[in-house]
Amino acid sequence: MDLRAVLLRATAARPRVLLLTMPGATAVRLAAERELRRRDLPEARTPAEANVLFVAGAVGPSLEPAVDRLWRDMPAPRVRAHARTADEVAAAVAASRVSLATPLPRPGIEGHGEGTHHHGGGHGDGTGMPAGPAMAERGPDRDGLALDRVHLSFGPFLPDWPAGLTMRLTLQGDVIQRADLAESLWGATAAVSPYWTEPWTRAAAGEEVLLGEAARRRAAAHLDSLGRFLAVAGWPGQATAARRLRDDLVAGAEAAAVRPRAERFARRTGRSRTLYWLTRGMGELSRAEAEAAGVSGPAARADGDVPARYREWLTAVVDDVARLDDRTRLNDRRPLGDRRRLYDHSRPNDQDRRDDRDRRNDRNRRADQDRPDDHSRPSDQRRPDDRSPHDPAAPHGPRGRLDGPRPPSAALAAVLPRLLAGAEVAAARLIVASLDPDPDELAAQLPAAARG
Repeated sequence: MDLRAVLLRATAARPRVLLLTMPGATAVRLAAERELRRRDLPEARTPAEANVLFVAGAVGPSLEPAVDRLWRDMPAPRVRAHARTADEVAAAVAASRVSLATPLPRPGIEGHGEGTHHHGGGHGDGTGMPAGPAMAERGPDRDGLALDRVHLSFGPFLPDWPAGLTMRLTLQGDVIQRADLAESLWGATAAVSPYWTEPWTRAAAGEEVLLGEAARRRAAAHLDSLGRFLAVAGWPGQATAARRLRDDLVAGAEAAAVRPRAERFARRTGRSRTLYWLTRGMGELSRAEAEAAGVSGPAARADGDVPARYREWLTAVVDDVARLDDRTRLNDRRPLGDRRRLYDHSRPNDQDRRDDRDRRNDRNRRADQDRPDDHSRPSDQRRPDDRSPHDPAAPHGPRGRLDGPRPPSAALAAVLPRLLAGAEVAAARLIVASLDPDPDELAAQLPAAARG
């Protein structure tokens, strides 16, 4: 009996998949995550534990070196799969398992082990430095002491991290002294239409879009963000619950089936004292600071730290799920204006004011029940033009206002350097996950020349 063949077949039966999502490929990622769960295939957290490198979307020239570096870091047996569209996902997963179970005629050379079904590339440490990572240097810390400084990069591919986003950090001990945003890696290979804001974009183009459809898409987007945040926070069971709810919403599940689950999910997550104490005080962003930086949406309404932001997501999910059956046309609730902007504002009528007051009162009651203590801000602090931030007919996508000069995720990414400076390394990923800028929006703002 060929022992190698037996081991390969055993590996192919349940391989660990390292999923890399390219900017602009959210729909492909969602299809890949659903397919992996359907087949009960675990996702790998690092290249060292992966058997399959699954690339979702088209790889741009700025991200290709990072993809190749992860491929080189994977041990044999390994295969590389690629799906450019959601329709290609199932076939790509099946083909990768077949390839993984097929022994190669001879062992691979160094860096090209068995199961390698992709061309090789140059070898190196991926730092761009001939001698490897830079040695630590000395620099003053916050107290004026001369301490070692180390330069590291977070991104562009980390588990539960915005695809393509790269933060270059300067560390002293476990404290981030400086953080810089590398914008050059956002680019996609072609023009990008952000997946999560599609209903509002279609309505702005004159298509008939129902309020319930916009609410469904925004609730799914917030659940997607919550899934990433909870996974980073170390609550995998609740992260999976968020993703299952997200997938059911995207698939068109009935409101009666989804609403009780969404409310249970929001109660359990919002009332978790462990999650609150783990994240409180991290990434403080006041409403005034957010508005000055151009940040809108949940991050601005939260007016506080990481717990305030994830609770704002939970509130928005429950509110949007309650609107799934709304058959009003999105175009009928707000007049379309300049096509360069998605919507113009109109003053709310008396019914709008009553509806908003009722929603505010409900939110306040839920916040009083869910809040472990009195450290959270009042939830009814609103600007005059932001009376109904959870209304799908308003120009508010999942990340913020859609009628501004740039996508809302661009402002979210721009505030990251300030929020990360002075934070501990362990808190950095939680802060990023609580803002969760959309890679599709970041890629969409770049000119064609920057996409390569």
